[in-house]
Order: sequence, then C-alpha cells, then structure tokens
Amino acid sequence: MLRVALTGGIATGKSYVRARIAARGVLTLDADAIVHRLFTGGSDVTAEVRRRFGTSVVRHDGAVDRQALGRIVFADASARRDLEAIVHPRVYERIAEWADAQAREGAPWVLVDIPLLFETGRDRAFDRVIVAACSPEEQVRRIRQRDGLGEAVALARLAAQWPIAEKVRRANDVIDTSGSFGETDRQVDGVCIKIFGKGQ
Repeated sequence: MLRVALTGGIATGKSYVRARIAARGVLTLDADAIVHRLFTGGSDVTAEVRRRFGTSVVRHDGAVDRQALGRIVFADASARRDLEAIVHPRVYERIAEWADAQAREGAPWVLVDIPLLFETGRDRAFDRVIVAACSPEEQVRRIRQRDGLGEAVALARLAAQWPIAEKVRRANDVIDTSGSFGETDRQVDGVCIKIFGKGQ
C-alpha cells in the first residue's frame, strides 16, 4: 500500500487540499483530529497536559483548552517541546494503526495530513510527501484573518515551524495555494492523477 503524507505550514491550506483529495476517492486521515480526540476530558493525554501545564489549560468540561495551551507553547520553546513529547508519540501510534488497518482491508493507498511531519522527522515513514504551500506573507495574512491574532503572535506561530521553503525543497509534490480555489483544484487534480490515478 502506498502511504502518502500531506504537510505544509500553518495556514497554507492543508485542510482544503486534503478535503479535495478525499473527494476524489482517496482514504485520508487528519492528524489534528486525532489530537482533538486525545485532548478530550478523562483521557491520559489530558491528564499529562494538566500535570505539566496546570489547570488553566483545562476547560470546565475536562477537555484541554487548546487556545490557552497555545498561548503558552507558542511563547516558550521548552514548553512546546514538553507538549510534543506528550502528544506526538500517541498521534503517530494511531496513524500507524489506522494505516495498517486500511492495508489489511486492501486499500491501494492512503493519505495522512500531518502539520509537523518534517519537524518530527517522520517523513521517512511515508512513500511520498505532498506539501501545500504559499508565501510566509500570505500565511501571516491568513492567520490574522482566521484567528484574529496580531502580527507578532502570527509571526511567532510561523517561527514554531520549519520555513515553508524548506518543506517545499523536501517535497515530492507541491501544491501552491496562493491563487484561487480553482487554481488549487487544478493542481490537486494533477497530483491525484500522478499519484493515485484519480482525477476529478
């Protein structure tokens, strides 16, 4: 089974690209959705996060408050590393379980959306890597528009990830999301035909 990873930077359009690839009949998994499940009330991961970061990052329903946690870890590299040590092993364990299950069912290929693929050194676990990319200036504009953050905060979030140019350099395929949705769709179509033999 062909295992494909989709990555990029914050606000480079990964979710849109993944959705468009899924619409073409490719089985996909979103690593961020796994994190959401790990951060629910009563989970072992939530308990570890509470022990490390305190009750201020836990909501009244017992789940992790991702916004409160983000304010801490994007301002403190040591705190971010501690969080990654808690979360990343569990995420990759579940990705492997899911991919193995699809392989047993006879799936010819799967795609997993993993924002920090290169940062965690897990790109070698995949046969191909697709990078969704736009300029850093466009990333900042999208972050500010989407999340209502100031420029300094948006730049700090970019700085927590590898530069998008480095991810593009390491990619097997690149989808430039700087233009219109139609332009992105045409690139997705080309990549899907190339890798999966599936167009729109």
